[in-house]
Amino acid sequence: MAGEFFDDRETRAPEAREAARFDALPKQIAHAKETTRAFAKILGDADPEQVNSREALAELPVTRKSDLVDLQAENPPFGGLSSFDAGRVARIFASPGPIYEFQTERPDFWRLARALHAAGFRKGDVAHNSFAYHLTPGGWMMDSGARAIGIGVIPAGVGNSEQQVQAIQHLKPSGFIGTPDFLKVLLDKAEEIGADCSSIDKALVSGGALFPSLREEYTGRGVRTLQCYATADAGLIAYETADEDGNPNPGMIVDEELIVEIVRPGTGEPVPAGEVGEVVVTLFNPDYPLVRFATGDLSAVLEGESPCGRTNMRIKGWMGRADQTTKVKGMFVHPSQVASVVKRHDEVARARLVVEREAENDVMTLVCEVEGGAEGAGEALAEAVAESLQSACKMKGRVRFVTPGELPNDGKVIEDARSYE
Repeated sequence: MAGEFFDDRETRAPEAREAARFDALPKQIAHAKETTRAFAKILGDADPEQVNSREALAELPVTRKSDLVDLQAENPPFGGLSSFDAGRVARIFASPGPIYEFQTERPDFWRLARALHAAGFRKGDVAHNSFAYHLTPGGWMMDSGARAIGIGVIPAGVGNSEQQVQAIQHLKPSGFIGTPDFLKVLLDKAEEIGADCSSIDKALVSGGALFPSLREEYTGRGVRTLQCYATADAGLIAYETADEDGNPNPGMIVDEELIVEIVRPGTGEPVPAGEVGEVVVTLFNPDYPLVRFATGDLSAVLEGESPCGRTNMRIKGWMGRADQTTKVKGMFVHPSQVASVVKRHDEVARARLVVEREAENDVMTLVCEVEGGAEGAGEALAEAVAESLQSACKMKGRVRFVTPGELPNDGKVIEDARSYE
């Protein structure tokens, strides 16, 4: 892949890129203030013409993804952060929270084409897209990026693994797009039923961590797998690249069409390069002009330039959540969802959702404090709590009972016990 770039912006001198961004930023700040109710209020008396450096940008307030539920409740449908009203967008989505997002008619609205190109996808390829298309934006995000390149898309969505494998065998897509775990589900199903999925030799995954052992397994099965970091709000934030042998280069390259800052969690203060902090983005999208939007994700700047030849800032990729919101199987799980489960069952005093990895899959267990622990709870309560958990989080999880006082008194509602090393 070395030497093959999406456009010439990827190889600009870093000084030229920085100058171009901060020449354009004052106009974008002015646009955000003029066209959105929220940023007119959030940015207050800030003079857009003065926001022409990273230091000046760091003086502006941070808007947090965790605030979106309240902002959208107060000012529906999009919290006043959009330049468009609901009747002028192309599609509207609902994510857990609930948080409502949108897509306009702007080509490649989320800018995923760049990441797909870096992963080896080219015009004329066919991609099997296993991100969900129903209500959530994931499927449409990758779909629009693929179509911008000229890639044929199989809109597979989630579930129905046997039917998906049959489609792969017949249509012979050259690439897979989806969450890191689901590719294994499909490859295992293909082996189980004797189907041929060997046409897939590359994959771009997102929506969760690609653990090293899983990447190695995919490589051993003939699929070169890279990942990207994207959100429904910001679109593509960063993406992996590969060397000539298909091995991932260190870190992730930041996209060309936004500014990334790494700040101390809970503040807007940038941290030194290499220190882990919260990812904050400023977009140049005129339809959704987010300014200093804190994603809630943790990462760190990786100093130096990538050996692939791209010269933009690198980050270490997704390193967990700054708050307790956790991504499981590509879906966010919020502390409020865990709290809603507890409220449904008077027998449960406290609960903690523990997320782990088993057999290369995300597994979540709701540990509940009840009188008498496991012996005093009974199967009926376990089944009822499991149903409530699935209803609240839209995913199945296990339930385990402990006696009151066994859970640590540390304020945690969600514990991410997965290793990201």
